[in-house]
Amino acid sequence: MVGKGYGEYWNCKSRYRVLKGGKASKKSATTALNFIYRIMRYKESNLLVVRQVMNTHRDSTFAQLKWAQSKLGVAHLWSNTVSPMEMTYIPTGQKILFRGFDDVLKLASTTVPKGYLNFVWIEEAFEIEEEADFEKLDLSVPRGSLPNHLFKQTTLTFNPWSSEHWLKKRFFDTPDRNTATFSTNYLINEFLDETDRAVFERMKTANRRKYEVAGLGNWGISEGLVFENWEIGKKIISEKERYKWKSFFGLDYGYTNDPTAFIAFMANPIDKELYIYDEFYKKRMLNCHIAEEIKRKGFSKERIRADCAEPKSNDDLRRLGISRIMPSSKGSDSILNGIAGICEYHIFIDPACRNTIKEFSSYVYDPKNLKNGMPLPKDSDNHLCDALRYAFFDVKFFHPEEDEEKRVEEGGITAKDFNKGWDI
Repeated sequence: MVGKGYGEYWNCKSRYRVLKGGKASKKSATTALNFIYRIMRYKESNLLVVRQVMNTHRDSTFAQLKWAQSKLGVAHLWSNTVSPMEMTYIPTGQKILFRGFDDVLKLASTTVPKGYLNFVWIEEAFEIEEEADFEKLDLSVPRGSLPNHLFKQTTLTFNPWSSEHWLKKRFFDTPDRNTATFSTNYLINEFLDETDRAVFERMKTANRRKYEVAGLGNWGISEGLVFENWEIGKKIISEKERYKWKSFFGLDYGYTNDPTAFIAFMANPIDKELYIYDEFYKKRMLNCHIAEEIKRKGFSKERIRADCAEPKSNDDLRRLGISRIMPSSKGSDSILNGIAGICEYHIFIDPACRNTIKEFSSYVYDPKNLKNGMPLPKDSDNHLCDALRYAFFDVKFFHPEEDEEKRVEEGGITAKDFNKGWDI
């Protein structure tokens, strides 16, 4: 029922159980099965499941744990609710709770009505931008002394997209007797069929770097990356600096084979910084669905640069209320020029933008595809990167220092005035 390759992981009782793995490696499914089994086996135990953003649980960890209950044939013994989001083992009242790092107060004050909160599962731990954030959780949960039949354990599961992430240094580079680390990949997943395995075989040839990470579960490498000037983290912009920044938006269409990709970022041309703070990335989106999602995110009145090769889709979005959709500017050298401009900036990617992080980690140059003697990027896993490039076209028209001077001349109140203490 569980499958092979996870025996040591399943039975591990180390304080930290850390699992990096490729796609289709069974890591999330096995972890979900393991925790349903553990809660039922260890009386008085409870589990806290954590992700960077709370609202991502419903379609990931919550759904996975419900699947595990059904797979183990014990769904009738569990009560699952989404408001509040929790699972209760009916015979004993033991709980599985769900929290996000975006609600620190709830995270730090999490308690259970019965027993001990001794298990923690951090899914997609790669999303946690700072080791300090992990430390805050680790000092809060699990805590206190336990009866002899229980043990404390924090489990972290993730795809190893970048070797620069703090997870590698903390858990893999410095061996610790309290830590057990594991690496898995699709090769041990006996539940995959031949068509599933064929996807990875194609990836091995078409994009070796992505195969190393998504296929084999190895740490990401930086050789040949198009964008090397980036890091994962939130960018805090002070009121004093706010005038330097402006938001830009890009959209790349897809449907069956490629996803529709939308990106939102702020650019600061003075200090050459760029902050990617929102995205959506999904296949089989009709234009009405795209418009609904843009409206839901609150960007319907913003200028959005979209692929100029889709004029009909652009017209559809305008009709659907996305009134400032604009075609992208494409030319013979638009790809290389756009990339060159972006590479002048230091880029911060919000950890919630998981698909952007993945693309930035696998978007590489193709040495076999040259233009005027220069290699072009591989035309794969680049949908958000293309959307970024479309929107970046408008950055060159943003001149914050000139705008600031103009507002002063016209008698307007500026961010600089505010910081001098003027009464707005």
